Amino acid sequence: MNLHDWIDELSDALDVDTEVDEGLVLDLARTAAQNVQKTAAPITAYLLGYAAGAGDADPEQVERLAARAQALAESWDKPSDAPDPDDVDDDVPDDSSVDHTDDEYED
Repeated sequence: MNLHDWIDELSDALDVDTEVDEGLVLDLARTAAQNVQKTAAPITAYLLGYAAGAGDADPEQVERLAARAQALAESWDKPSDAPDPDDVDDDVPDDSSVDHTDDEYED
């Protein structure tokens, strides 16, 4: 299964009939993740979709909405003491004392 198949299946599951410019959405999400913070990516994509749906936007209007969001993300001014997200070491929980012998894993 590839991204296009996923989009088709998800659109069917959500009962939406729309064209998705995945490159536009992915570029916007990447910019939001890099310039704002990682968790801004899915929220930005959601809000773009919400704005497009609420305004019954055609593809050109979606591009204009995305351009506005992209410009905002690119100009986002992080506080000077904000850590670089690439330098943050997330804590990995230590589960070495947990018995995993009966765990089932999917291939």
